[in-house]
Amino acid sequence: MTTTKENPTMAREFEVRKEQDLPATPEQVWAAVATGAGNLGWLYPMEIEPRVGGKVTRAESTVVAWEPPHHFAVRATFGDEFSNTLSYWIEPADGGTSHLRMGIHWVHEGVWDELWDRKADAAEKHVHFYQHGLAEYLRHFAGRPAVYVKAVRPEPTADPADFAALRRRLGLAEDAAVGDRLTLHVPGPDGGPEEVVVDWLSPDFVGLRGPDALYRFFNGSTWNTPIWLAHHLFAEDTDEPRATQAWTAWLNDTQA
Repeated sequence: MTTTKENPTMAREFEVRKEQDLPATPEQVWAAVATGAGNLGWLYPMEIEPRVGGKVTRAESTVVAWEPPHHFAVRATFGDEFSNTLSYWIEPADGGTSHLRMGIHWVHEGVWDELWDRKADAAEKHVHFYQHGLAEYLRHFAGRPAVYVKAVRPEPTADPADFAALRRRLGLAEDAAVGDRLTLHVPGPDGGPEEVVVDWLSPDFVGLRGPDALYRFFNGSTWNTPIWLAHHLFAEDTDEPRATQAWTAWLNDTQA
């Protein structure tokens, strides 16, 4: 659910909320969302000092709620004009599962720019993609140490054909659907053919799940930003620098 409201003081507020049932205990969900090790498995690197007032190593972020394993919140500020608050509420459910409510609330003071609607659209869609990734992580990889690998093309694009070409390189047919299986040719000396399943497919994102990985691809052309990828690798012998180098070369080989 998404809401946007304006007020006479020239502030604009925007909120995304999502609820989902998760196949994990509240303690497992807490470890996934409120610890640095857990975030590597589905989100991005974010070390968290475990207390109210604790620092978070992403933007200028501070822990504003710390009640394990039920309520966690972080607020980030960007200068004097922009802030956002990320909140999680975790409730126990039947059979050792959990119900998660999460929300992100943005506040922008001052002059609005023409990019606001684009930023809001990107934020909402990324939230839903990441929250799906959280469920995939808890269902298939909960508690396993992860290596985060990110690669970004150097230039933004507004051409949807660029991401369509990437999808073809991945082996996705025009009529591909979630649940399809395909062979992904993982780059690098430690790579090779790997059977994966499509766990997310939309014009903006591709999610593939392998036996030891969540592979994530982001379509920058939707928002006139670079195309990029961010993978969560769970194999014990993963070499992060080598994997990053291999995936960066793969992403930027646009003639392949």
